[in-house]
Formats: sequence, structure tokens, C-alpha cells
Amino acid sequence: MLKPGDPAPAFTLPADDGSVVSLASLRGRTVVLYFYPKDDTSGCTTEACEIRDAWTDVEATGAIVLGVSPDGVASHVKFKRKYSLPFRLLADTDHRVAEAYGAWGEKSMYGRKYFGILRSTFVIAPDGTIRQVFEKVQPKGHAAQILAVLR
Repeated sequence: MLKPGDPAPAFTLPADDGSVVSLASLRGRTVVLYFYPKDDTSGCTTEACEIRDAWTDVEATGAIVLGVSPDGVASHVKFKRKYSLPFRLLADTDHRVAEAYGAWGEKSMYGRKYFGILRSTFVIAPDGTIRQVFEKVQPKGHAAQILAVLR
């Protein structure tokens, strides 16, 4: 897992709005990059909707929020529309970006082990370094944690 002060790994991913987003193009801005397992599931919806509900405060900080999951663009489009999410969702279908950030790993459910997204958030400073890392994120209350770092 990355730690504060580390350079943020570069990425270029397709977004739900048809654009292609690269970290390099966001240099000079604070970026909140949050990794979540799957569109339109209970925890992921809670997390996304809390960020949406805090959007005015997030936007006032000048930060850019990007949600990342292994779901494809079409899935992201539906999820974003259904919940009126005001930030872009990026499709990391081969989970290379999640792996680069340490947000991909072994998980366990009902005794079955598998690999997937480790729910985590990275606040990237304008200079491209990691400012803050949130590991093992609990969806409820996470927007407040993000805002505390951005303010």
C-alpha cells in the first residue's frame, strides 16, 4: 500500500462521460481517488451517495473526485444516472490501476477466498504525491473523513 509522500502512480482510464482521464492532466489539483468494488451495491452506493450529498463542500475545496472500480463504462453510466452522482467514475476493467495503488488483493467471503478491490481512498496532492491514504474504508461516514483532509 502506498503511503503519504509517495509519488502517485500514473494512470489513464476511460470515464463514464466518454472522456479519458489521466492523472498527469490533473497535475496542480488535489485529486480524491477512491476505489470501490462494484456499481450499485449497498456499500458502494452508500459511499458514492455520501460523497454526492457532501458535494457542495467538496467542490468548495477545489478537489476533483474520481471513483474507480473494475466495472465497465456502461455500468458506470447507469450507476451515475441512477444516483445523480456529480463526479466521474473510471473503468479499471483489468484492475491495473487498483494493483498499482495497492487497492487490489485477496478477500474472503463466507470462507471463500478471491481477489478484488480493497475499498480504499487516496488523496493526491497537486504535486502528484500521496497526501492521505484511507485503507479498509467503511462506506458510512467516509465522505466526512475525506472532507476533513480537504479542508
